[in-house]
Amino acid sequence: MTEELIRVENLTMHFPLQKGLLANLFTKGKRFVRAVDGVSFSLCKGEVLGLVGESGSGKTTTGRMILRLLEPTSGEVFYRGRAVSSYAGRAMDDLREKMQVIFQDPYASLSPRMTVGDAISHPLLIHGLAKGSGARDRTLAMMEAVGLSPAEFLYKKYPHQLSGGQRQRVVIARALVTEPDFVVADEPIAMADVSVRAMILELMIRCREMFDLTYLFITHDLATCKYICDRIAIMYLGKIVEIGPLKEVFANPVHPYTATLLEAIPVPDPRYRRTHPMPKGEIPSPINPPPGCAFHPRCPLAEPSCRLNEQHLVDLGSGHKAACSLKTL
Repeated sequence: MTEELIRVENLTMHFPLQKGLLANLFTKGKRFVRAVDGVSFSLCKGEVLGLVGESGSGKTTTGRMILRLLEPTSGEVFYRGRAVSSYAGRAMDDLREKMQVIFQDPYASLSPRMTVGDAISHPLLIHGLAKGSGARDRTLAMMEAVGLSPAEFLYKKYPHQLSGGQRQRVVIARALVTEPDFVVADEPIAMADVSVRAMILELMIRCREMFDLTYLFITHDLATCKYICDRIAIMYLGKIVEIGPLKEVFANPVHPYTATLLEAIPVPDPRYRRTHPMPKGEIPSPINPPPGCAFHPRCPLAEPSCRLNEQHLVDLGSGHKAACSLKTL
């Protein structure tokens, strides 16, 4: 895994805050939701990078900007060394064949008026990759590959006639039918029952091997990353606070927020007692983030300097980086 496929440089997304009439009269200047604030990382061909954090940390927004479903406020995404913003017209259509997404809610992302076969074959028709019997044959082959069997029987079914696990397989098949090499998997098992989650993860791992895929695996569940990710990046309030090889981060978490997430993983042992203190309060508003280290209002280890100095990722060796001066000095 040495060929760089995706590179993200200082990606930022600030959404303008919509204000009412009274707010416009009494509030000076524009206000923004700082959804993503200077995120940088890269993915090599065939790699799985887990992007982990609480709801509202900016994970999904980052994934959408990489796919150019959202235009960033600043920063750039590179695909095989070329800036994604430089693509236009037919070139952008070709790029979308190679960069696909698996959405969190399979029911919401599938049209109730389209059969399974039509939903999966639709990208083939849009991109002119196949039509007629050719599109049908490729769709049936992909359905079998993701475990939608018997494919001929399920081809004419509608989403409401399928189980939750089957609907998620349809979404995966639709994402892979154009033969992409990069997939943003946005909470792909969050809506599934516990019994189905393991099967979906196993399917994604198998598809990675079959189709030589690279995943950005977005999740709030750090425990899930153990089964599929090579590296993980921890996001908090729009920033990456720690990134590195999965085994290294799990064994030696540096940022207090990473340690908090690891400590929150359930342990099936009634005698187990947590050793790391839990954070205080709720995640601050991205409209008015705290100065200095954004985690300091909740951090049990915070010192006065944490309120004053903005933290930046420091290289700890072996690709492990963290943004905490208390642990990296």
